[in-house]
Amino acid sequence: MIEHLRIENLALVEAVELDFGAGLNVLTGETGAGKSIVLSALSLLAGGRAGADALRSGAVEGAVEAIFRMDGHQEVARDLAERGLVAEADSHADADSSAHTGEAPELIVRRTLQPGGRGRARVGGQLVPVATLAEIFGGQLEISSQHGSQALRHAETHVLSLDAYANKTSLREIVSREVARVGELDREIRTLRTAEEDRARRLDFLDYQRQELEQEDLDPASIASLEAEHRRLTHSERLAEDLATVAAALTGGDGEGGSAEQSLSMARRALVSALRMDPDLAPLAERLEVLESELQDVAVRAADYLADLEIDPARLEVVEERIARLEKLRRKYGQSALEMGSQREAILREIETLTGADVRIRALEEERQRRIATANESAAQLSRARVQAAKKLAKAVEAELGDLAMAGARFCVALEPWSGEGASPGLETGPSGRERPQFLFSANAGEEPRPIQRVASGGELSRLFLAIKNSLRRADRNMVIVFDEVDAGIGGAVAERVGRVLAELATEHQVLCITHLPQIAAFADRHFVVRKEQAGGRTRTCVARVEGEARIEELARMAGGERVTDVTRQHARSLLERR
Repeated sequence: MIEHLRIENLALVEAVELDFGAGLNVLTGETGAGKSIVLSALSLLAGGRAGADALRSGAVEGAVEAIFRMDGHQEVARDLAERGLVAEADSHADADSSAHTGEAPELIVRRTLQPGGRGRARVGGQLVPVATLAEIFGGQLEISSQHGSQALRHAETHVLSLDAYANKTSLREIVSREVARVGELDREIRTLRTAEEDRARRLDFLDYQRQELEQEDLDPASIASLEAEHRRLTHSERLAEDLATVAAALTGGDGEGGSAEQSLSMARRALVSALRMDPDLAPLAERLEVLESELQDVAVRAADYLADLEIDPARLEVVEERIARLEKLRRKYGQSALEMGSQREAILREIETLTGADVRIRALEEERQRRIATANESAAQLSRARVQAAKKLAKAVEAELGDLAMAGARFCVALEPWSGEGASPGLETGPSGRERPQFLFSANAGEEPRPIQRVASGGELSRLFLAIKNSLRRADRNMVIVFDEVDAGIGGAVAERVGRVLAELATEHQVLCITHLPQIAAFADRHFVVRKEQAGGRTRTCVARVEGEARIEELARMAGGERVTDVTRQHARSLLERR
């Protein structure tokens, strides 16, 4: 249920807020006052497209925001939870009192618009794609407009409506799920069987790759150690020369004068002598002593390294062979040890898959047969239910149409056999069953019913939608249904009957209706008047709820035009008394 609606900077609207309620909510007003703007706003909340000129002139951003009360919407709540979107408890009541009173949680939905039709959508404060609005609210918010896209023009609506009337929606969902699974199994089996022809060859190749990778130690630390050893062996002669130079320079073995060690020793003795004359030189003496010790340690380690250094051509050849094998593996499987390891795991998985393909195919075929049996049996049950429901629904809708000034109209449900095109062998049903329900309609006596999409005008479609919805009102509950132009071409007693039908429908759904007829408006649980006014040299649309005498004045205006008299007021009161 839409509890609150706010519209900002949309068409002629500057800012409008409406507090709707359960039951029948009616909007009235002069032609051109802007009643259709409310319809456009609701369409935007349901994911409808925004026109390039939807914004109020001069505005940089428009917005439509609604608070949905989530009572009776378990499927929507589950959908929201799966998307990570959660309806919040009523902000006007604490959690304890809300739980105590059973108050349903609320969901705030906001759609903003920028110039050119661009915009954003938020659900529960979280940013979502605009298409998500249609996915969430497409089945919960129905809009019947003479100029808008109407649900009855879509074949999917016929299927959903008939199955809802038959109370077999869950059975159709079983058929759809099983048929989809059979398709998945067919594709997997086909893939495995196609691969079977090349499996032996592929297994030989994969086994060769596996051995290639497993023969080498691909541990990163081991590879790093091998590469370091390769560098030492490759440059062993140069290393020996460099370390010999280091040792000679430090210990005096270069034959070119004193060594660094001798020079430091001489400097230390001189500094010790100077220290006797100036104790402040003690820190320098200490640092020089440390340097002498470090120099001796470096000299010893350089000598040890030189002593251990081997020039081993045979070992170098072994290491280079292994390095070459690693380079070959890198070119084929990846530069890093991690990449080569990942390739090895992928190869092992594919080997396992191909090795177990026969077992897997048998298991898939067994599951396929079970799924086909379930789909066929469920589809047969669904077909039997549809045959019975189609006749009952047609009779119920025709009775409703008779009360809506369409006594000569005919309505029937054709069950066109499923073509079977592209079906999996053994399947006797498509995703929606063994037939395709289609609503046929004729507004004139003597004319054969034809598909609704081809023959129903906007006004006829609105009343037909009303007739179907009233017939289905106990099958689909807690929806928001919006009617525009439902009163086209009717008046008098028929209009009163339309009002009663809307009131009946509003016992199971929240109904929003735009009307020009007082006979319909009199049945409203809440009555809103749309007016245009001028402020600051600009025209704007305003909406206000009317009650008491203000409502009588509006009904009288609708009945008698601009000139409201005591007679039209009395007529308005009588309409309210008869509701």
